[in-house]
Amino acid sequence: MKTPKKLPFFLLALSLFCAGFILVRDEPWNPFQLMEPKALADIITDPTRNQPLVINIGPSGSIKGAIDANAAKDKENLTKLRERLSAEPKDKQIVLYCGCCPFKDCPNIRPAFSLLNDMGFKNHKLLNLPKNLKVNWIDKGYPMN
Repeated sequence: MKTPKKLPFFLLALSLFCAGFILVRDEPWNPFQLMEPKALADIITDPTRNQPLVINIGPSGSIKGAIDANAAKDKENLTKLRERLSAEPKDKQIVLYCGCCPFKDCPNIRPAFSLLNDMGFKNHKLLNLPKNLKVNWIDKGYPMN
């Protein structure tokens, strides 16, 4: 019996998918909870669209319409963020961002995103800024305060 040629490719693809899933599992967000900068820029520049609550959780500049929560690595700022969010409905569209440094090294995004998970929010995203706010937002001409 001959093995179909597509089977090895399928097994390779499946193993890569599983390996990627295992790597992603260590983060408090999943890939569907990352928002691309252009998507957020399109939303905040269109007054006819439902506007999310955009929260700056780091020391970087302020995206148009964002509120500043300060560095989420500091417990007192995380406590203030919890208090600020306690009045929001759990289905509120929320976008967090920092942009202080490369995504993989950021000390602010994980504690803040974990907080929203722990508080039971269901519609929160993390702005995908893999390098920093300047490269992934400002240099592209997206709106700032």
